Amino acid sequence: MAEVMIKLHRMRSPALVFGLVVPLAAFGQSPAEDHVLIGAGLRARPAYDGSDSQRGELIPVLRYYGRPWFARTTQGLLEGGARVELAPGLNFGAQLAYEGGRAASESSFLRSHDVPDIDPGISFGLHAEWDRKLGPVPVTLLARVRRHAHADLGAQADLRLTAGIYGEGGILAGVFAQATWANARSVQSFYGITPQQSAATGLTVFDAGSGPLFTSIGLLWSVDLSREWLAVGSAEARKLRGDAARSPLTERTSNYYASVGLAYRFQ
Repeated sequence: MAEVMIKLHRMRSPALVFGLVVPLAAFGQSPAEDHVLIGAGLRARPAYDGSDSQRGELIPVLRYYGRPWFARTTQGLLEGGARVELAPGLNFGAQLAYEGGRAASESSFLRSHDVPDIDPGISFGLHAEWDRKLGPVPVTLLARVRRHAHADLGAQADLRLTAGIYGEGGILAGVFAQATWANARSVQSFYGITPQQSAATGLTVFDAGSGPLFTSIGLLWSVDLSREWLAVGSAEARKLRGDAARSPLTERTSNYYASVGLAYRFQ
């Protein structure tokens, strides 16, 4: 399963930059059997991971999968590139990904402390993905590393597991879990406070180091409304870890995401 890259909104979350309106229609299918989906959805998200402010936005529901090219949002990032199958169900590839920034205008806390914005950008990296069925259960395991094109924003690594849990009568459901790690530059850029920033914002100096960034669990679902149309959605709970959780910029360590959308399936 995969998604076409499209930038519909200047999204801010530093790690999960695209909405998790994720169609499950491709669970258990090979790329050749995959369908193209197009649609739109609504997502509720925090202003940034660690924020106490919640925001809503319009997001697309799109999926494209070719050989060797791919583009998707189904694995928590807006990404695209090329990949090859090394063994049945095992793929290795390279990708470019959209990396969200952080806007003080979306958070009263950031505005009140004059915390500077972080512009969105792109990252480049590598991934390995394993798609199999364990008995009747379709499973996807993804390992991914990515480095921001802006060197000061560092690098991150993700390990993500997705599994189908129900599929009957046009209703599909799945669960996912993800852990993300970040190097010192990445954590410092979003959660650190330099002496200069401390003087400008009034916040305590905080030197953030490398380590775990967050863990998350979530639910994905889709419902066939007809042969061509389906409703899709997701819910996710995320918890900051390490220095990101201890940062003066973190109002709360737990955040929640939810989305719902409508998509057209091209057969």
